[in-house]
Amino acid sequence: MDVAACTAAGVAVVNQAGGNAVSVAEHTLGFMLGISRRMLEGDRRMRREVGYPREEVMGHEIQGRTVGLVGIGHIGTRVAALARAFGMDVIATDPFLPAEEIARRGAKAVSFDELLARSDFVSLHCPRDAGTLKMMNADTFGRMKKGAIFITTRAAGIHDEAALVQALRSGHLAGAGIDVWDQEPPPLDHPLLAMDNVYATFHTAGVTHEGRRNVAAIGAEQIAGILRGERPPRLINPEVWPVFEQRRARILGQA
Repeated sequence: MDVAACTAAGVAVVNQAGGNAVSVAEHTLGFMLGISRRMLEGDRRMRREVGYPREEVMGHEIQGRTVGLVGIGHIGTRVAALARAFGMDVIATDPFLPAEEIARRGAKAVSFDELLARSDFVSLHCPRDAGTLKMMNADTFGRMKKGAIFITTRAAGIHDEAALVQALRSGHLAGAGIDVWDQEPPPLDHPLLAMDNVYATFHTAGVTHEGRRNVAAIGAEQIAGILRGERPPRLINPEVWPVFEQRRARILGQA
């Protein structure tokens, strides 16, 4: 969406931020549990063999572990609440928020470097923009704690897929939960899909019946409110509002 062009044309731009936050947050916790407890590995082995010792798919509890949130907006805040309910320590980095607001949202503010070094789980919840493209690369994966787990439900392009493959193959990272892909759906011969310690989903973190309904309702309610002359709660370009009100009055014959 070219917000600047919309503003210049007097068009109000709104979004449905937060409408599927619960869905994505639950998916993120599912990744943490599924990978750490090796649930998928156990499920796959039960379907193809018998007689192996249970200890071969023995995992770890997440209680007492540290989750690092890169971004703590609508979704990150929900993840923080769920993680604390599981007895996890939550740290976060977010360049748009002061430390006291990050604390209010349920996490301790740290630098990006400290987050990489301390976290048992690194979970991305930041915007995809020029500053975050390939933010997770060979260098940053290498600076993560050995044995840590990488999770992304945010947007493709923020992590380098080839670098992630190498970090997993080398054993530096213990696993990954990936919901977003450079190519969607990814090809069946994608190397990440061949790894038992990768929990792969097809951009479905926010795709639930409840999430879809919430997003649709938020959009419809804002459109209806705008037609009634109400300022929408999720207005992306607030500077356009005086001009938009004039346009609306003319369109409705009220000018």
